[in-house]
Amino acid sequence: MILLAFGANLTSVHGEPITVLEKALELMPSLGISVRRRSSWYQTPAITPYSQPPYVNGVAVVETALPPADLLRMVHRIEAMFGRVRRVRWGERTIDIDLLDFDGMVVPPVGRRGADAGLGELPLALPHPGIPDRGFVLVPLAEVAPEWRHPVTGQGPDELLARLQAAQGIGALAGIEKIS
Repeated sequence: MILLAFGANLTSVHGEPITVLEKALELMPSLGISVRRRSSWYQTPAITPYSQPPYVNGVAVVETALPPADLLRMVHRIEAMFGRVRRVRWGERTIDIDLLDFDGMVVPPVGRRGADAGLGELPLALPHPGIPDRGFVLVPLAEVAPEWRHPVTGQGPDELLARLQAAQGIGALAGIEKIS
């Protein structure tokens, strides 16, 4: 199973965040990425050190003949087509597309991390290291792919959500609401 996470919180020349995300999904088949299923869109609060508007987030199950590194380059290309500029880690964005999982492959994270990690494209890391800690990913993931299992821990989305709530309390999922 190949999973992509989508997010946006800035209006651009391409439209409101939800419009941009829909347009990105519509563009994918022409670039060799077939969207098989997608979650609802969720409005989620920005959980960053910077004050910014809420996000629209979702997850899609896709198929492609592209190998993982090429798929990552393609989603970065799609981001650029919709005006994504990486200036600061966790900054506002017109669109963000993350490769969450590629058929259970495990590729440890290497390269830039820390303060400059938001500047430029990051190298491939699978599964995406942030999955277990992000309610805004886990909620739509549980909706679109409840059968998915984390390639390292073996836990499903519901188990990861329960773990996140146990660690962070009620605030872990505060403000996440379905909008479509």
